[in-house]
Parts: sequence; C-alpha cells; structure tokens
Amino acid sequence: MLQTSSLQHPVTASGLTKFVDTSEGRLDILQQVDLKVEGGEAVAILGASGSGKSTLLGLLAGLDEASAGEACLFGTPLHTLNEDGRAALRAGKVGFVFQSFQLLSGMTALENVMLPLELANHPSPDEAAKTALAQAGLSERLHHYPSQLSGGEQQRVAIARAFAPDPKVLFADEPTANLDSHTGERVAEMLFDLQEKNGTVLILVTHDEMLARRCDRRLHLKDGRLDSNR
Repeated sequence: MLQTSSLQHPVTASGLTKFVDTSEGRLDILQQVDLKVEGGEAVAILGASGSGKSTLLGLLAGLDEASAGEACLFGTPLHTLNEDGRAALRAGKVGFVFQSFQLLSGMTALENVMLPLELANHPSPDEAAKTALAQAGLSERLHHYPSQLSGGEQQRVAIARAFAPDPKVLFADEPTANLDSHTGERVAEMLFDLQEKNGTVLILVTHDEMLARRCDRRLHLKDGRLDSNR
C-alpha cells in the first residue's frame, strides 16, 4: 500500500511547520502546510518575498528539517532519516535547479552534468550527460567552463544536469529570475518540455505568474500558510 501511495503522490506534507527562535521571540516561517503532489504533476508555489516559498521547497526536498509536521518523499517520512539517508533517498531520483545555476566553476559543462550521474552510479555517465546537453541545445559547449557560457547557457546546463539522471521529482527555485525575459522564456520552454517528456514531477518556486500558469496547479503562500490551492 505504501508503494502504491508513493507512486501516486511522490511528494506529500502534513501539518508541515517551520519556526526559528530569535531574540524577539519565535518567528513562524511556515504554519501547518498540507500538500499532496501527484506523479507527473507540475506545481507552482507563489508568494511575496519572505512568504516561505523557498523554505517549503527545502523541507519537501529534505534539505532542511521541519519544526513540526511531516514531509514524505516517495512515501518515506524525511524526519526518520539523517542527512546521509536523505541524500541516499534523493540520489538519482531527485533533481534541483536554482536561480544561481550552482555550476562548479572548475568543471566543464560535460563534467558538471556527469557529476550527479556518477554519484548515482549511472552505468554510462558520459553518454547520458552528452545526451542531456544535446537536448539542451549545447552539443557545441560540452568542453566550455561556466565562465565561458552566457547566463542562459549556464541555466540550460543546470537543467540538463537536473534531468540527466531521469529524476522522478525536480525542485526548481526561481529558475528564470537571473535571466532576461527572452532567455527566461527559452529556459522555461526547455524546462517544461523535458518535464512533460519525462513525466517528472515539477515543484517550482516562482514570483512569475506567467511561468506559474504553465503548471497544472498553483499554490499561494501568504504569511507561511497556503492561502489558496487552484
């Protein structure tokens, strides 16, 4: 039963809460968030700056620990795992795209994309990385370093890196925020094309309503609470 549920809802949250203690008292960041994401679904998380969007993403991905409540990834409650256990659960099954690209400057585009494949013990990391970069339109940039690539090209490398292991879930945090509008549109096209082609769950944090409208569902965070679900 757990296996079936984890396939239908790879990402879930129940009563998810995050707070920090400050000199002025407790600061509530997220309060009692409930969420179920279906397999293959694209979900946008919207909200003003400071509403808790990135915090929610980090909790759902197991990059941060909740103060209360529960987040589950593939049916496994994340609070039952230590950091190494959460990393093992994500390996090869979860991808990330950040607004700051997060490419390793000392590695070429090809080496950046190969890295998660090697960590996931992929049988042919070189071949899979080349295929992913070809899908991103970067076959001519395999041996270029991040400093030799434009911002749009760097983000396309980051997306290729995220999709190369064929993840079941992809978390994206403001993936077009650092790009001009034309480049952002190209990156968004690539992101959604790959998401649809691979049937990947996409959980997207954005302030861009145009980008959010391309998702199956939009969740609005306000003062740490889900304000609406439509």
